[in-house]
Amino acid sequence: MKKKLAFLLAVLALVTPLILPGCGQASDDETEIIVFAAASMAGVLTEIAGIYQDENPDVNLIFNFDSSGTLRTQIQEGAQADLFVSAATREMDQLEEGGFVQPGTRVDFLENQTVLVVPDNNPRGIESFADMVEALLSGDVLMAMGNMDVPAGRYAQEILLYFGLDHAELAATGVISYASNVREVALQVREASVDMGIVYLTDAVDHNLTVADIAAPEISGRVIYPAAVLNDSQNPKEARDFLDFLVGDTAMEVFVAWGFSPFAQ
Repeated sequence: MKKKLAFLLAVLALVTPLILPGCGQASDDETEIIVFAAASMAGVLTEIAGIYQDENPDVNLIFNFDSSGTLRTQIQEGAQADLFVSAATREMDQLEEGGFVQPGTRVDFLENQTVLVVPDNNPRGIESFADMVEALLSGDVLMAMGNMDVPAGRYAQEILLYFGLDHAELAATGVISYASNVREVALQVREASVDMGIVYLTDAVDHNLTVADIAAPEISGRVIYPAAVLNDSQNPKEARDFLDFLVGDTAMEVFVAWGFSPFAQ
């Protein structure tokens, strides 16, 4: 598993952080499917894309990975996309209410967990959310979390509020480092430029980070991933085929190996 993650991280480091092509440029007889997906899915969807394209060589998957909020805005502003996979229901709800989602295609299919992670060797000795609270109130640490316009930031805010803390007040004291998506938070922790961070469990797996504590749903809220075909899709049938594959058994096994779990009603 660690060798696989190391390889994927090396690949991801070499490509543009925003656009990841599946298998190169599409030839004349290939169908391009553009997938806008939450940054927390970069590693797992890259792996799944390889499996899908082995079985469907006439399909070329093009991925745009970023925060769900950024992707929602891009779609609302006219960016071409066939499929959207969000790390929160709010962004999908907003697109659905705005008429951007093809009716009947939305599915809530995955869940994640929000976790507190620390750098290698855990120099500050942060081993729980209680330790996080104490360290933040001491004013002598730096914690990374997502901006409030990205799902990871909102989940982190819920955790802080649960423990009676306000992210804006903490930021004013200099103990919060904001990031534009959850992968940036994970990278700050991996590089030990911060003392701790709040990410998804899957990002901890992806970046081989040390998990200090896991937030129960009543602390951070449920982390639900919906997906849907978009109304402006140029290839709605092929997009739906890939969506069907994502919710099927083969892809679900890969999702589970990366720390996701199937959505439970």
